[in-house]
Amino acid sequence: MSPSASGPAETSVHLGVVLAPELPVDAVDADALRVRLDAAFPGLRWSVHLRREALGDADADALDLLELVRDRMLDEDWDVVVGLLDRPLVQGHHTRTEQVSPVHAAAVVSLDHAAEPAEEATARVVGWILGLDPDDDAPSATDRAGAVRWARQLADDVEERRGESGVAYAARVAGSNARLILGAVRANRPWTVALTLTRSMSTALATGALTLITTDLWLLAAEYNGVQMALLGIAAVGAVTVSLMIGAHLWERPRRSGEREQVTVFNIATLLTVLLGVVTLHVLLMIAALAGAALLVDADVFAEVTGEAATWVEYLKLAWFVGGLATIGSALGAGLEDDDDVRDAVFTRGSGH
Repeated sequence: MSPSASGPAETSVHLGVVLAPELPVDAVDADALRVRLDAAFPGLRWSVHLRREALGDADADALDLLELVRDRMLDEDWDVVVGLLDRPLVQGHHTRTEQVSPVHAAAVVSLDHAAEPAEEATARVVGWILGLDPDDDAPSATDRAGAVRWARQLADDVEERRGESGVAYAARVAGSNARLILGAVRANRPWTVALTLTRSMSTALATGALTLITTDLWLLAAEYNGVQMALLGIAAVGAVTVSLMIGAHLWERPRRSGEREQVTVFNIATLLTVLLGVVTLHVLLMIAALAGAALLVDADVFAEVTGEAATWVEYLKLAWFVGGLATIGSALGAGLEDDDDVRDAVFTRGSGH
């Protein structure tokens, strides 16, 4: 659509709604949904595409269903997708009303558990995908403007250039989709990742406890300078990040050229989410190590072993050293995490009853 005298051209956003076969034919009124979305997000023109198809078997969990509807979105070249079904969504031991992945621009909703009409439930999770807080009944004008920008970035393509390297293309995609990527990372709540992955956290704490009472490591911590400490921290965070990305198969490869930009955005947002989550883990472990050092490391014994006065600087160095080794130890725990648990913690959000 060309610009008019009244303002800039509207952006057309294609929403796919995948209906499970058990839902009635008139489960969703496409026109009513389009009107609701047009009113909620001024400046956007919504195209609603209804598809009816099987959404996995009875044993498929919420993440499996999310992958299925996302695959359909990529096949159809939609910008956003919502899957609707009439059976409970189960993920692990939890029953959920919806499972949402903002970075994938995808969601699945159980109308069996939703206490609202299908059109309202669909519009609500679309807003969630676009960065609106589902617990906020009246989003501010600023929040709505941010959601509109997010939708426009989902709908706009980055032109591919012949002979361009993958790194250069990724840099252009990141620059063109910076708000989208940062919004997706924020929606992923990376600071909660460390607390969700219990095996990694327990392994890290055990490693930290053993390290803290090893006097030989006190000597190393006392001898390390700032550069060595920084390198230890980078190595620790990098080891766990790579372990999670590879172990849980979080890094995707596009199956066809049309998916390249969307998969690149997903990979960048996922990498940033995991990286920030691991940094949060490292900081938490350092704080725990500092508290442990204050309680367990006698100042006189420390001075006798290391030849350094037990000042707060030395205790901070010890805490950083122990926290770094504990973070590296959590890489082992990351390898023991269930892939679905990692994926659920990193980039999906759900609500349940």
